[in-house]
Amino acid sequence: MLVDPPIDPPVDVVIVGGGASGLAAAWRLAMRGRSVRLLEQGETIDQRAAPSLGPQWERALQSRFHGNPNIRRLPADYPVNAADTPIQPASYTALGGGTQRWGAHFPRLRPGDFRVRSLDGVGEDWPIGYADLDAWFDLNDRMMGVCGVAGDPANPPRPERPMPPLPLGPGPKRLAAAFDRLGWHWWPADSAVATTPYGERGACNNCGPCGVGCPRLARASADLAYAGAARAAGAIISTGARTLRIRAEGARATGVDYVQGGIQRNQPARAVILAANGMGTARLLLASASPDHPAGLANRSGQVGRNLMHHPTAMVTGLFAERLDGHKGPFACVLFSQQHIESDAARGFIRGYQFQAIRGGGPVQTALGGYMARVPWGRGHHADFERIFLHSVSLTVTAEDLPEPDNRVILDPVLTDSDGIAAPALHYRLADNARRMLDHGIAAGAQVMRAAGAVDVVVNPFVAAAGFHFLGTARMGTDPGTSVVDALGRAHDVPNLVLVDGAVFVTAGAVNPTSTIQAIALRNADALADRLEAA
Repeated sequence: MLVDPPIDPPVDVVIVGGGASGLAAAWRLAMRGRSVRLLEQGETIDQRAAPSLGPQWERALQSRFHGNPNIRRLPADYPVNAADTPIQPASYTALGGGTQRWGAHFPRLRPGDFRVRSLDGVGEDWPIGYADLDAWFDLNDRMMGVCGVAGDPANPPRPERPMPPLPLGPGPKRLAAAFDRLGWHWWPADSAVATTPYGERGACNNCGPCGVGCPRLARASADLAYAGAARAAGAIISTGARTLRIRAEGARATGVDYVQGGIQRNQPARAVILAANGMGTARLLLASASPDHPAGLANRSGQVGRNLMHHPTAMVTGLFAERLDGHKGPFACVLFSQQHIESDAARGFIRGYQFQAIRGGGPVQTALGGYMARVPWGRGHHADFERIFLHSVSLTVTAEDLPEPDNRVILDPVLTDSDGIAAPALHYRLADNARRMLDHGIAAGAQVMRAAGAVDVVVNPFVAAAGFHFLGTARMGTDPGTSVVDALGRAHDVPNLVLVDGAVFVTAGAVNPTSTIQAIALRNADALADRLEAA
């Protein structure tokens, strides 16, 4: 039996998670006049004090700003049992979540990504389509401050971008010319980076390392875009507040128990929003089991935690005789190609992949490899390093994952966080279809590099550190027997519990999901505001 902790003043909505989706939802609900409290277990980061311009910036990437919580081990992090997955977790715990150390590439899912079953006979169709999110995509672009160029022939029309695109730089310019020679699609990327002054944010000056924060605030993060606006609208944002469980009475969520400063409390609310990413949301639902919900909250279908999707990634790196200075400028968001993103039976796999240009790394990243191939240790290490450093540009092969019920998040029976809550354990197998997709992308990427004039091509056939997207673990659908939430994120079993993060994805697409996640969060928040107003 749960012991009742001290009770806070009730609110209309309590939101668990202060990342890309939670902060967007908090702003929208507060703007609509709802009383909102957001609980984020991490702290606020002052990007103006980021180590980006200091000599230790690459050390910070390997420690405090490392993507893997099992390596980073900050007080707010929770451990992850990743022994049974080839893709290691890459998440970040702070206000702003993963947008504190992301690449800021900002594509949208494409219309066909919502109709995979109808088009290709795999996965399931979403209960919503691209047009259902269109207005919220545009709103979110303005809030996040997106640069780019309208008119991409591979994607639906959209308004002129709020700012012009990032400059390509020497390496990506060579890739663009190579795509043109091959007659393949490419386009300047939509990026959440300010290329002109944007509110309090300065324009990007291409100074270099973005993964440890941007002192100019040019690279957007969800806290920069939404936290101040949410507070101004009346939302309460509490950091250092770890949610322990969601409370429910029958089919109604009543609030959450959380711990802050070593004190456990209860936040009652008329509705609860979960925005803890596809791993954290599944974990918290399972950890909120009760006599009324013995298999976990909202898990009558048994689908919570199942259908985990990532974006399996390979890396193709071209080495050039000319100096490319790839360490300068945002590293992963200037150019993309969707030449191979749609199904083609002749390729030997279903669905497709996206190319994304990656500039070269700093000296530590070059030596250790990171996402790219490691420079071999031994007698030839320094010669190989000199051949690569400042002379490389890469293409990611970002493959579409398909939902598999045995790819899942469960609660670890032994491992816990510092407050005794069971840690998530990941169980994931790379599908043969995805492996064939990566192999095709590697061959095509090498073709691009040769067309670009590379003197050598180096391949990382599988990026183990690419677990930055957790999708599908509480998917939306119309059938309560095969899905967890409906088209507006409402849990079938607990309708005043709303999910707004990547857990609700039905299929993954082959593009970075943040833009789509935030559009879903804004849409679901608007719908919840309407329901609360009408009640």
